[in-house]
Amino acid sequence: MDDTLIDADADARAPAHIDIDALPGNAIRRLQQIAVAIFLQEAQANGVTPVQFAVLQALANEPGVDQRSLARTLGFDTSTLAGVVDRLEARGAVARQVDPSDRRVRLLRLTEDGESLLADVVPAVRRTQVRILAPLPPAEQAEFMRLLQVLVRENNALSRAPSER
Repeated sequence: MDDTLIDADADARAPAHIDIDALPGNAIRRLQQIAVAIFLQEAQANGVTPVQFAVLQALANEPGVDQRSLARTLGFDTSTLAGVVDRLEARGAVARQVDPSDRRVRLLRLTEDGESLLADVVPAVRRTQVRILAPLPPAEQAEFMRLLQVLVRENNALSRAPSER
């Protein structure tokens, strides 16, 4: 295959040989699998998933946010996030409280146990990021992250749950 990943103008009806390893979507899916596997190796002692970490960190960054806003910030659908928050609440890491201005809304905050859990898992998160990027030299790590952020930002609206960040 040459530098072109796929010929978008090729006859869609004609059978084609496509190197799936050269497709960005496949490579991103594989990298996600690898990133989750590394995260789970590093954070296994804490029993936290990548999504749970994202919720804990987002609540540390913005205490008292409502669940719907948190879902939009992180780019999760509200039902998925609700289940994550339920599990963290059952674990004693997150507390919900009624919004005094709208009793239908629940505000989220970390408990002391949640703050402690987050502090314990952050070193594992940092090690995970280092391991994911380790195959690249430092200059390429920065460039990869810059390009990755461009792709995420520019394609955000195409997501089933676009982030508002």
